[in-house]
Amino acid sequence: MWKTDMWILYACGSALFAGVTSILAKCGIRKTDSNVATAVRTIVVLAFSWLMVLVVGSGAEIGQIQGRTFLFLILSGLATGASWLCYFRALQIGDINKVVPIDKSSTVLTIVLAFVFLHETISLVKAAGVVLIAAGTFLMIERKMERSSSAEKERSMEEKRSMEEKRSMEEKRSMEETHSAEKKAAGQGGIKAKSWLLYAAGSAVFASLTSILGKIGITGVESNLGTAIRTCVVLIMAWAMVFATGKQKTVKEIPRGELGFICLSGLATGGSWLCYYKALQEGPASVVVPVDKLSILVTVAFSRLVFGERLSPKAGLGLAAIMAGTMLMLF
Repeated sequence: MWKTDMWILYACGSALFAGVTSILAKCGIRKTDSNVATAVRTIVVLAFSWLMVLVVGSGAEIGQIQGRTFLFLILSGLATGASWLCYFRALQIGDINKVVPIDKSSTVLTIVLAFVFLHETISLVKAAGVVLIAAGTFLMIERKMERSSSAEKERSMEEKRSMEEKRSMEEKRSMEETHSAEKKAAGQGGIKAKSWLLYAAGSAVFASLTSILGKIGITGVESNLGTAIRTCVVLIMAWAMVFATGKQKTVKEIPRGELGFICLSGLATGGSWLCYYKALQEGPASVVVPVDKLSILVTVAFSRLVFGERLSPKAGLGLAAIMAGTMLMLF
């Protein structure tokens, strides 16, 4: 009985470490490019993962991994890398208050994919849990979008005042040119608005695929070894993103204080991944993933203590709904 319930403890451990990772990562990217920080953090995760492989002595099993299992481990790593690429691209061109909640909606998608591909059952109680999680996510997204909308209005007013000043200072500019420029800017804004949404949705989809592919890939493989293998793939993609954006020269410019937080966040990420894939190996993905997403509780608690951030009543209600839905699925 105890062994059967151990996956729950591993899932809770994953949530705890993931929540701490978010806080440490936020402290480590005040001046450091987020893509560079991610690549450096992945090095720490990789080292930590292979250290655990040496501790449990599962390194010799790598030659015994079947081709199909190895393929799914690699695909899981590629899905993680793709999720990060979409996520950071969405953050680059979109509003973070809109991007993050959409990325977190991968929980519901994972439950659906687990039902379709892993044939995990969805009882009435579990279905109710899914509805609560979806409703809670919507409430948190809605509130954040309201804040974002207010910020956009302020920016719009500033842009309007700026345009009026330019018109008064540049009397020689014709009305036709002004109209053409505004029309072009509006067109670019529409394309941009659609792009960040597509990237954010892609991040959520790939994050869900990561869980499903990871569940399949760790069948018959020691979880620490599986995590180490897929982390190798993520490392390659993370550094490929750094070189693709031409940020490799900024690695030497990382402040020592932030580098310390980045490394600590890497250790926390490694602990979260090890617990997460151990939980996936022993428990159902449709329950492990929602429990892991409870890391938001840890993040909210530390954000209140460290940064003094508070949840609005509506966001608090959404968080309570997510917790209630997860508890229903768990018990």
